[in-house]
Amino acid sequence: MGTILYTSPFGKIFVSANEGKITELYFKGGVTTPSSLGETKIKTAEDSAVLEKVKHELDLYFAGKLKEFTVPVNPAGTAFRKTVWQALQAIPYGKTVSYKELAVQIGNPKAVRAVGGANHNNPISIIIPCHRVIGANGKLVGYGGGLGVKEFLLKLESV
Repeated sequence: MGTILYTSPFGKIFVSANEGKITELYFKGGVTTPSSLGETKIKTAEDSAVLEKVKHELDLYFAGKLKEFTVPVNPAGTAFRKTVWQALQAIPYGKTVSYKELAVQIGNPKAVRAVGGANHNNPISIIIPCHRVIGANGKLVGYGGGLGVKEFLLKLESV
């Protein structure tokens, strides 16, 4: 497993990889930054390669030149959360959906709160675009990196 510290336009981001797949992307000092995540040396060539690729893709994304990430991901979570995270990846760049719409999309319209919980526990922010989920009233609600970061990402994608 390897971890890098990436400098984004709004601060530092920890990105971890294991077996050639991204496993975590957290905002340093963000609401959901796990205390166990820290800078480590990259231990395998496979992890080194995927972390270099994610740095390149993040650079392109923040420059407004990348609309869909291609790095492989492997988020740890329950089957339900993985279903939600897969649905998040289907939200097009520059679009938003409500928690209720997302619950309907996964075939469980009564699971709005559970969808919110899965969204909150997304371990690979930005790449799995939980920032594209908003309240039913169209307002920005909750984000692990803070609402300012969520607003920044949505503005970046509205270009």
